[in-house]
Amino acid sequence: MAMTDRVFRPRRRSVPVRVGHVVVGGDAPVVVQSMTNTDTADVKATTRQVAELARAGSEKVRITVNNAEAAAAVPRIRERLDMMGVSVPLIGDFHYNGHTLLADEPACAEALAKYRINPGNVGFGRKKDAQFAAIIEIALRHDKPVRIGANWGSLDQSLVAALMDENAARAEPWDAARVAREALIRSALDSAERARELGMGPEKIILSAKVSGVQELVAVYRDLAARCEYALHLGLTEAGIGSKGIVASSAALAVLLAEGIGDTIRISLTPEPDEPRTREVIVAQELLQTMGLRAFTPLVTACPGCGRTTSTFFQELAKTVQDHVRSRMPEWKLRHDGVENLTLAVMGCVVNGPGESKHANIGISLPGTGEAPVAPVFIDGVKAHTLRGERIADEFVGIIEDYVARTYPRRG
Repeated sequence: MAMTDRVFRPRRRSVPVRVGHVVVGGDAPVVVQSMTNTDTADVKATTRQVAELARAGSEKVRITVNNAEAAAAVPRIRERLDMMGVSVPLIGDFHYNGHTLLADEPACAEALAKYRINPGNVGFGRKKDAQFAAIIEIALRHDKPVRIGANWGSLDQSLVAALMDENAARAEPWDAARVAREALIRSALDSAERARELGMGPEKIILSAKVSGVQELVAVYRDLAARCEYALHLGLTEAGIGSKGIVASSAALAVLLAEGIGDTIRISLTPEPDEPRTREVIVAQELLQTMGLRAFTPLVTACPGCGRTTSTFFQELAKTVQDHVRSRMPEWKLRHDGVENLTLAVMGCVVNGPGESKHANIGISLPGTGEAPVAPVFIDGVKAHTLRGERIADEFVGIIEDYVARTYPRRG
């Protein structure tokens, strides 16, 4: 029995939704999504960033559509991506004026694979229902799915007020946090019900209900998952920068994914200065892969180092190996079936080095402080080579290349 069979709950049942050529929900694997931060009206910059995100492994890319210039640019972005051979589905992110932009730019409505609607700002007062209905009707006309994405930073205040009044009338009123969660969930579910009334089937609806607190997100999605069978998009909104954003997103999403909740995810990182936007894609992939839910690229097991490993060589080798396999994956995945399942280990001393190396497809145990200056290499649990000298890194990378060529079927 696999470890994941013992640890993970069965995947929550959800209605599958087709977003372009990508299926979200049902029996499909959890899908990785990202979002650009370019001005969408800048066709060249947005096309370039979408392509970068797609090549990094993003399976859907969301772009901001906030004005007429952005809406007019969308079909041109789609055309350029198609010419580049980048087929990733584009998702339009609409707030406040989506009904107008989609109606005025039918080519935009057609080029997008999905529309994201925020029920908290799709319209206000008497205009809300009409503007929401207008977007749903355009989606139906173009046969597009929608994500109804509630966010606690832009909740419908009239709904919040109504729920507060309802709560005050309870014999045992809920606390304020529970009322806020209920408002978020109701915003998503009530909007989905309205879309159904307008003729949209459940196979065209994805829901999300995002907050920026880990415990709140877990509580919201547990409740939402129990109350519907719509496909669910997970993400901790405004997760933050650097390690804080990575840790917070991973902590929240890992709990939900382990409980079988979630059909598509985004890691909403604030990029550090000069950091590529693709970082959020890599974190999402590594989260799913380290949990055993999907495989995207060979990952390297490496020890953290201790007093036995005063040399930094094992750290440098681990980075060299990880960088090498990531740079090679675009070509490998086109040529070799299953190479994403390759496991590698770079260990720094004799304590755990040989044992961990034997557990990997290819592992190397480097000498620690005071150990003999030799590095045994294990292939599928068997000692196959002993490396020494100044070319260990090059020789080990060569062993990996040879293993991939010999082990994984070549396509075409």
